[in-house]
Amino acid sequence: MKTISIQPLALGFALTLVAATAVAQDYVVYATNEDSNDVSIIDGASNAVLATVPVGKRPRGLKVSPDGSRLYVAVSGAPKCPPTMDDEECEKLEVDLAADGIAEVDTTAHVLLRVLPSGLDPEQFDVNWSTGLVYVANENANQASILDLAKGEIQATVATGLEPEGVRLPPDGSVAYVTGEVDSDVTVIDTATGTSKGRIKVGLRPRDIVFSSDSKLAYISNEVGASIAVIEVATSTVLNTFALPEGSLPMGLVLSQDNQTLYIANGRARTVVAMNVADGSIKASVEAGRRPWGLAISPDGSKLYTANGPSNDVSVIDVATFTVVATVPVGSTPWGVWTGPKP
Repeated sequence: MKTISIQPLALGFALTLVAATAVAQDYVVYATNEDSNDVSIIDGASNAVLATVPVGKRPRGLKVSPDGSRLYVAVSGAPKCPPTMDDEECEKLEVDLAADGIAEVDTTAHVLLRVLPSGLDPEQFDVNWSTGLVYVANENANQASILDLAKGEIQATVATGLEPEGVRLPPDGSVAYVTGEVDSDVTVIDTATGTSKGRIKVGLRPRDIVFSSDSKLAYISNEVGASIAVIEVATSTVLNTFALPEGSLPMGLVLSQDNQTLYIANGRARTVVAMNVADGSIKASVEAGRRPWGLAISPDGSKLYTANGPSNDVSVIDVATFTVVATVPVGSTPWGVWTGPKP
C-alpha cells in the first residue's frame, strides 16, 4: 500500500460547520437521480424543487461542503446490474470508463464545474473537510481510492472487501469505514497513513454506516442480515448486533443529534423506522415511497428525507409525529439524498 502524507488544505470555500440549531428555512435537500443523470435541489422550507442539474451518468453518493457552496456527486459509467440479472447478462452491457468520477457542482449557479477522478465505478464516498481528502468506494475495483480535492488527483488506493459501497468518516476523522457487500465486512482505513488497519466481519450485505458524535461507535446496516451491527471504533470490535423486524431490508442510516435514535431506511420493505440504540427496540415506523434507500436529516433534526427509487420522489417525514408530511416528485430513480445550508 502507498503511504500518503496529509496536510491541511486551503479549499476554495469556507469550512464553517453548520450549527445544530440551524433555522429550518436555511437549508436545501439534494437528491441524486440515477436514471435521469441529474440532481434535484429542494427547498427545505417549502419542499419546492429549486433546480435540476445534470451531473453525469448514474449519480449516486453525494456530499455538500460545510458552507453549502459546493455539491459533490459520485457518477459512474458502469451499467446497472440488479440482483435479478445474472453475471453473464451484466458482462454484455456497455461500460463507459470515461464517465466515472466525482462531479463538482456550484450550488449557487446550479452548474457542473468539473468531474474529478475517482477510480472505477464510484458509488459512495465521504470527505474529510479539514484535509480535503475524499474516500471513495470503487465498487467494480474492490478498492477505495483517496482523492485530493485541491490537486484533483488520486493519492492512494486501498483494497477492500468485495463490492464496496458505504463510506463514512467519524467526526474526528481518524478512520474511514468502507462496507464490503459480498464479503460482509467493513474495511478500516487509517486516515493518517492512507492504509488499511484490517477488516471487521459484520452481518450479511452491509450497506451504510453512521458514527456517533463522539466518534466512539459505528452503526452498520446489514441488508440481507436484517440487522444493525454496533462497532466500538477504538477496538474494531462488534459490541452488538440488533435484529430488526421480519421483512426488514436496512439500507440508509441517520443518527439523531442526541445519539439515542437510529433512523433506518428499509429499501424494498418500504418503511423507515426509529430504533432505540440502547436496546435495539423499534420506537416508530412509517411507510415511505417505494424502496427508500438514501436517508438524510434536516440540520435541526426535525425532518427526515428518503430517496425512493421506483417512486421517483422524496418522502419528507416529520420526526416528532413520525408521519410522512410531504412527497416531492424528482427525477428518475432517486438514489441518494443529503441536506446542506443554502449557499
